[in-house]
Parts: sequence; C-alpha cells; structure tokens
Amino acid sequence: MKVLTAVLLVLALTMVVPAFGQDKPADLFKAKCAGCHGADGSKSVMGSKPLNGPDVQKMSAADIAGAITNGKGKMPAYKDKLTDAQITGLAGYVKTLK
Repeated sequence: MKVLTAVLLVLALTMVVPAFGQDKPADLFKAKCAGCHGADGSKSVMGSKPLNGPDVQKMSAADIAGAITNGKGKMPAYKDKLTDAQITGLAGYVKTLK
C-alpha cells in the first residue's frame, strides 16, 4: 500500500509541477512570445512596435490583453490557446519590459 501511495504521489507531482511553470508570465513569454518579439520585447515584428518601446508601454494592460486575446496585425489570437489568467499575466509582464 505504501508503494502504491508513493507511486501515485510521484505521478501526481509530474503532472502538476510543469503546469506551475507554464503559468509564470515570464515562462509563458519565453514559450509563446520571445520567438518573435525577442527575450526583452525589443524586436519589431512585421511592422509592429517593440513591446518594450513607448507606443506599447503607454497601452493599458487591458489593451495589451485584448491584443493577445484577439490577435493584432499578423499576430495570431491566443484566446483558444491560453487561459484568461495566463493572458492577464502576459499583459502584466509586457508592462515590465520597459
């Protein structure tokens, strides 16, 4: 019985631990955004403004979240790929890229 409990605990942890990392806005940014926008948000992508530049930084977090949710220009919508909490976290993270 102890062995079964230990095995179930290990299996549960292997499913839960990666999920925590995925919810960290910085980790999500690296996984979903940095490939196009750069690790620090400094890349201009297909005519877009750098995320760490003044045009994006003056946007509200809600407006940034809207762009992530619905897409903007060539950027695809993430409404079906990320949760609302993940999108909100990413928008807040973008605001830290000043």
